Parts: sequence; structure tokens; C-alpha cells
Amino acid sequence: MSVTEQQIATSVLVIGTGGAGLRAAIELAEQGVEVLALGKRPRSDAHTSLAAGGINAALATMDPQDTWQQHAADTLQESYLLANPVTVQIVAQGAARGIEDLERWGMPFAREADGRISQRFFGAHTYRRTAFAGDYTGLEIQRTLINRAVQLGVPILDTVYVTRILVKDNTVFGAYGFDLTTGRRYVIHADAVILAAGGHTRIWRRTSSRRDENTGDAFRLAVLAGGRLRDPELVQFHPSGLIEPENAAGTLVSEAARGEGGQLRNALGERFMARYDAERMELSTRDRVALAEYTEIKEGRGTQNGGVWLDVSHLPRETIMRRLPRVYQTLLELQMLDITKQPIEIAPTAHYSMGGVWVRPEDHGTGVEGLWAIGEAASGLHGANRLGGNSLIELLVFGRIVAEEAAKYSIGRQAQVRSADAVAEARAEIDHLLTNDGPENVRALQRALRDTMTARAGVVRDEDGLRAGIAELTEVEERITQVGVHPDIAGFQDLAHAFDLKASALAARATLDAALVRRETRGCHNRSDYPELDESLQVNLVWSGPDAIEKETIPPIPEDLRHLMRHVATDGKLVE
Repeated sequence: MSVTEQQIATSVLVIGTGGAGLRAAIELAEQGVEVLALGKRPRSDAHTSLAAGGINAALATMDPQDTWQQHAADTLQESYLLANPVTVQIVAQGAARGIEDLERWGMPFAREADGRISQRFFGAHTYRRTAFAGDYTGLEIQRTLINRAVQLGVPILDTVYVTRILVKDNTVFGAYGFDLTTGRRYVIHADAVILAAGGHTRIWRRTSSRRDENTGDAFRLAVLAGGRLRDPELVQFHPSGLIEPENAAGTLVSEAARGEGGQLRNALGERFMARYDAERMELSTRDRVALAEYTEIKEGRGTQNGGVWLDVSHLPRETIMRRLPRVYQTLLELQMLDITKQPIEIAPTAHYSMGGVWVRPEDHGTGVEGLWAIGEAASGLHGANRLGGNSLIELLVFGRIVAEEAAKYSIGRQAQVRSADAVAEARAEIDHLLTNDGPENVRALQRALRDTMTARAGVVRDEDGLRAGIAELTEVEERITQVGVHPDIAGFQDLAHAFDLKASALAARATLDAALVRRETRGCHNRSDYPELDESLQVNLVWSGPDAIEKETIPPIPEDLRHLMRHVATDGKLVE
């Protein structure tokens, strides 16, 4: 099959145009290094734009006693001791600089009357350290970064799907992909590649990700390039995902709805959190609220659609309109539901990949020369429970650091060794999908995979379920080889879905394998057959292929941070 391939060369290629990818591209452009950023979604609609709550930094604008050390201690505490202290320290220390960068580029933060950046309580933080812009924080960050990238003339290609990172002798030399609209192929030569293509939460049936994002692309690209995954089983389930309509299942109702006084009730009308955390009630941690909901539904006290009720209708209408405008608007649009009068039906939804591509804690290198990973694609900061607001600041801190590293690496390279075989292999993979007239349907297999992950590796897991999940997945993997792809007038979406499916299968395999090995209950990872935390499993699980898992020791927490760690009082605070 002869195909036309557009050849592009750049010093650094950034895969992903969400907050992490754009921040890296901006840094490279500011340093005068040639950069190309590309994404499979339009840049203005990257996943970052959905982040509502806020972004963390110990600015001490509201609570003068706050410090980066306390931010780091809170993060380590909530990670159930699985976060890497080096990564945590770098993010907490670099957070203020991240906010200053955004400010300089025009980010419209909410401010106090005297001009200080306003900060609010969020998720198990000792002090108020979450800066925000209404409940559209992520959207405003994305807009700010796009504007800055445009000012700097950063070339951005939308609707390009990367299928392979090109590697020779454990060293990257670019990437291969295709345009989602025209099908045109791209061979992009680059000294360095920064992977910022998100996580894998779309492999569950109910998720806060849209249909074509967070399908595990970054995981597959990294593993095929020679990288590894760390803690893929650690997935945060957000307690409040919508159930209907089906095409928007999992869409988030912001945590702020509980923070403002929303109440959770089961089908019997009981305020059930009294059974699980009588002190904090709806302001308990994300993992605990999700588990409570799961238990109510499982034990038959859920709604007809398999959910629970979140009710804010007792709050003053003015409060709802001022503090929860996005929630009000979303429910009106999706369900014609007026939340000032009626409760919202919700259930736990797969929300955030806390594990990800294995990276060095100090510079986020992957162990493959010239390949870095950042954002939700990477691992190390969150451990077994992510603090809300930490993911957005991570994008800014490591976006900048990794760009500096990639710039140095590119400038210092003497030669770029390429491999015609690697390009041919990437080309052949697409050719095979386009010419294979197999009987299997991509959509049907995606559904089967998501059903398996939802039933076998959801909020609560056990040995029998995980083993059954692996058997079901093996069958799906075999059927994937018989997939037929038929591009049509709408472009090459079908081909993209086939690659999404391949990525999802790899991410699912890693998740099930690691969940089986982590025989304990810790943070987001609930094993009903191992309900206790096992101190010998205070390790990271590193996956390099089916059944290939190593236990990685986590560096000790520095003493100055350890003594700041404590269970934080959460009265009146929204805990994530």
C-alpha cells in the first residue's frame, strides 16, 4: 500500500496539547528551542479545560503560616505513603512559580478586595491554598496557555493521532501518526519527545473523561518505546458522576456541590454518610465517599438506575447560582433538571490515573533516551489518593522542568540516528488495520473491555474478580486482532478508535495485573479480600508487560516533612 507521508523535523516534539503539553511547549519556545506540539483533540477542548475546582500553591495569601513544606507533607500524608517524596517536594516548592507564570500571562484568578489571589480550602489541606477562577479553573488555565503559545508562535497541530514513538537503540528519534480528518500520515523527526497524552480512565464504563480521551494512549506509546508503567491500579474514583444521559455518563458534578452543603441520600431517603464517616459526613475523602456510595448501591439501597441522590435544593437559590454556576448549567443542559428544586442522581466515576508512565522523580525521564512524560501520563506525585488541585499545579511545575531538560538534551546531541525499520513497522501497523477486513467491530470490543473493567476492577476488587477480568481481557485481546476499520466521509475516526482500543487493552492488562499483586486496601485501592493495609506493600508496582511486575522501593520521607505530617482536621473543609 503506497502512502504519502508528510515529513516534519523539529528539535522537540510534544505529544498532547492539554495544560502539561502547552506549558512545556511555551518553555521551549521561550528558550529559543524549536518545538512542535500536537494533539488528537482541538487544543481549546483538551481535557484540562474540564478541571473545575482549583490549583494548589502555598502562596500564604489567606493563611500566612502556610509553607511549601506543609503542602508537601499534606500530599505525602494523603498518598498513603506511596507518593515519591522527591517528586512531591519539587512540585510543592515550584508551585508559587507556576502561579506567577500564569499570572504574568493573564490568568484571571479570583481575588480578594485588596487584590490578593483568593485561596480556598480543598481536599485535606492544612491551610487554604487552592487558587481558582470560579468553577472554570482548568478552562481558564487552558485559555491562558493557548494565548501565550500563540504569542510565541508555537506551531500546534490539532487532530493528529500519534500511533508510535520512533526509537532506535533505546533512543527516540521522533513519532509516527495520521491526521484524523484526511488520513494523511506524518513522520516527525525530533531529538526529544515529551509525552503529555493523559491517563487511562476511559477504560471504565462510567468516567469523567470524554469518549475519545484518556484511553491509555500515553501508556501504550511509552511501553512500545521501551518504557514502563508505575502503579496503574491506583485510579481515583470521583464520588459524583452523572448516570444519565448514557452518552454523558460519568460527567462530573463538581466537588464544590458537597463543599457548599450538598447532602447525599440513598433511595430510602437516608443520609447514609453517617454510617461511614459520621464526623465529616459529605466532606469525607473522595475514596471514602466513593466506597460508601458503592456499598449503598451494592447492598440494594441505590436508586433504580444504580446510583444515589446528591441534593443541594435546600440551599438558597442565590448560593447555587453564585457558587455552583457550572453544575446548574450542566444539569439543565443534559437533563433539563433544575438543581435548585430537584436532587441529582450520581454514582462513582473513574476520574484520574494516579499511576502512569514510570519516570525519574527529579526530571521525569522515562529511561528511554530523549523521552519524558508529564501530567496525568506520568506517575509519582499522587500515590493512592490525589489531593484535589494538585494535578493542575503538577502540569505547570513539571511542564517547565521537563522542557528545560529536553532543551539541554536537544542542544547537546551530536547526531540523530534514525531507523527505517522503526518507521516501516509504524507504517505497516496502520496499513494492516486499513486492509484487514476482519469481522470484529471496534465499538463492540470497547464496550466489552469497559464492561470487564467496571465489573472486575471498579471501586472494590477481589482475587476471583480480577482473575476473571484477566481471562475476559485475554479474549478481547484475541478479538482485537480481527478488527476491521472502514474510514468514511467523516474522516479517520474509526482508525483512531482502533488505536484507542489497542491502548485501552494494554492499560487494562497493566491495571488488572497490578491490582492482583497489591493484596491490600490502601487509599483508592479497595480489596474486599484484603481489607487491611499491608506495610510490606508500601512500594510502587512497576509493570513492563503481561505478568511482569517489580516492586520498587520508595525513598524515605525527609525528617523536616515527616514531622509536619498528621491527620488534618477537616471540619468545614472540602476533602478530596
